[in-house]
Amino acid sequence: MLQRTLGSGWGVLIPGALLGLLGFVGLSVEIWRGIILCGLLLTCTMIWHRQLRHFVLLPSALALMGGVELIVMNLRLL
Repeated sequence: MLQRTLGSGWGVLIPGALLGLLGFVGLSVEIWRGIILCGLLLTCTMIWHRQLRHFVLLPSALALMGGVELIVMNLRLL
């Protein structure tokens, strides 16, 4: 039961770690928008793919966390 509950946690941890590392690089706003766009497009295509449907949390978490990083960057500029 616990394994089933924590089974999708890696789908959030992997993009979170990746974007955490990219946050220290100092990417521009346009690159962050591109990351969000890629995550959204991958999510849309993976929903209808029969085998990749199980991994749809990876690009959607990438888009969500990229958006949060973009909001944080925007608040730092104010």
